[in-house]
Amino acid sequence: MKKIEDELNVFKGIMKAISNTFGNRCEVVLHDWSKGYDHTIIAIENGYITNRSVGDCGSNLGLEVMRGTVKNGDMYNYITKTSENTTLRSSTTYIRDDDGSTIGALCINFNITDLIEAENVINSFTIGSQNETEIFARDVSDLLNYLLSESMKISNKPVSEMSKEDKIAAIRYLDEKGAFLITKSGNKVCEFFNISKFSLYNYLDEIRSTPTVN
Repeated sequence: MKKIEDELNVFKGIMKAISNTFGNRCEVVLHDWSKGYDHTIIAIENGYITNRSVGDCGSNLGLEVMRGTVKNGDMYNYITKTSENTTLRSSTTYIRDDDGSTIGALCINFNITDLIEAENVINSFTIGSQNETEIFARDVSDLLNYLLSESMKISNKPVSEMSKEDKIAAIRYLDEKGAFLITKSGNKVCEFFNISKFSLYNYLDEIRSTPTVN
């Protein structure tokens, strides 16, 4: 397979089978990265579960895989929540072309909010193997705002009190999370941290030439 579009009807058939099997609590989403991360969703079943539709962007977890920070992003039975506090049991598998490059993802999000309330009866069904924070945004600007907010937690200081090293640490976080794959994200990052584009590019050069210390 060269492109997801080449097998789009096959994917849509699989998605329809999954959503019909598990009912209206089950969202199934197909992401295609070929046109960037701003509008990755090309097919979706029961999109009201995360309030998304065709043409919306992917989540923060996919952005990390696209960036290369996460090498094998496939995850199964992890628990996450929407901004409306809906609890989901999710699985994500990434789609690769004939050359092994990741070109998109197929995601299943099952609404287990009511099931958790009856956890004493169906406890085995509601426990996920992993817990991840996944942001389901309709617009990449919301996703970038979330990542900027998370980057501030590294130094736990307001921007006005951040040193150059604090800003570099925050920008390293954004880079690792794939924030700069978002179109025109550099402008917003510069504005947010009150730095010039020249400074941003210098910081990124320094970050990318220095391995992360674990």
